Amino acid sequence: MIAKSKIGVLTLTVAMALTSLTGCRKKKYENPIGKDTQQPDKVLFDKAVADIERGRYEVARLTLNTLINTYDTSEFLAKAKLAIADSWMRESGSHGLAQAEAEYKDFILFYPTMEESAEAQEKVCTIHLRQMEKPDRDPKHLYRAEEECRQLLVQFPNSKFAPRVQQLLRNIQEVEAEGEMRTARFYVQKGSNPAAANRLQGIADQFPLYSAADEALYLLGNSYDKMGVRFKPQSVRSYQRLVKDYPLSTFVDPAKKRLKELEAEVPEADPVAVARMKYEAENRTKTGMMHDFWGIFKKSPDMTMAAKSGTPQMTTARPTIPVSVPVPAGAPGGVSEVGGTVLTGPSALDTKPDARLSKENEAAGAAAAPAAPVVDAAKEQQLPSNRQAVPAGKAKKVKTPKPPKNSGK
Repeated sequence: MIAKSKIGVLTLTVAMALTSLTGCRKKKYENPIGKDTQQPDKVLFDKAVADIERGRYEVARLTLNTLINTYDTSEFLAKAKLAIADSWMRESGSHGLAQAEAEYKDFILFYPTMEESAEAQEKVCTIHLRQMEKPDRDPKHLYRAEEECRQLLVQFPNSKFAPRVQQLLRNIQEVEAEGEMRTARFYVQKGSNPAAANRLQGIADQFPLYSAADEALYLLGNSYDKMGVRFKPQSVRSYQRLVKDYPLSTFVDPAKKRLKELEAEVPEADPVAVARMKYEAENRTKTGMMHDFWGIFKKSPDMTMAAKSGTPQMTTARPTIPVSVPVPAGAPGGVSEVGGTVLTGPSALDTKPDARLSKENEAAGAAAAPAAPVVDAAKEQQLPSNRQAVPAGKAKKVKTPKPPKNSGK
């Protein structure tokens, strides 16, 4: 029994030692300064980096703020400001990530030409990417992540972070397209063909790299088929685009069959599209057996089916008008703006008799109307007052009441 207790104590001691070693292991900082010098500002920066690596973020920020406020001409000023943002991002949490985004934005504003500005913009995109939820949840961070990734590709197109952010943008748009696709499938099952066609058309036009874009085109053609003969051209275009741009899809054979039934041309497959689909099939992210099971319990979306090649969409998706909505004649795109002009000459109010009487009608009306009676101002009766007026010379004398007689006489 004593030997067993000693073994148990020894095992517990070893486990605690391993836990303490792994817990105190430092996580290297990404942007250290390699310059070997004993300048006081550099000493402060190194001390703050050591605190960040050990998880003492508040102490590190105090040290960095001391550096910034004391050595305002230091060559490490930009690095110190970036390190403050990195400390907030490592601290994580909703408050920490919000503070990190604000600090990164300030860094980009003050140092837009530094190479680290592209890194700061990439981290802003990553902040919202980490907070993204599944396609059927709140898309706030999804839209913000897409916007910030586009901003990096526009502002820093030659940065070393551009290829990675381009892939992040493809992942984000995969999730966005999946959310639209779920809505479209709901409309298809419900039988709301115009609504389904509108959603599916938006997916096909806005997200051609979406993993289920071929399915979207096939369902789009079916929706137009069910809407009647009037929408035959749209149906034919959907099937033709599927056959041409997604030649390795499982929906190609049904689409070809439907094109023959509609007596439409069956296009040839695009060689570039064939090569792209082969590349995607070979480089698709491999998932384990329990991937779908654990995905139920995860808050973040599944982005393993996102494309690995192609240029992501650089414009924001905008709502479209369904083709079943009639467009007024003379306005092929509809009217979305209202304008006004200043009238300088005669307008319709002056020329149309139904809007305003012409001068002739006005003269005729004036001649036919009876003349108004002339009223003598002197004889005009005055407005009644609260007292009745008394004629002059007939004013009544007001009798003064006599005082009462003395009762003692």
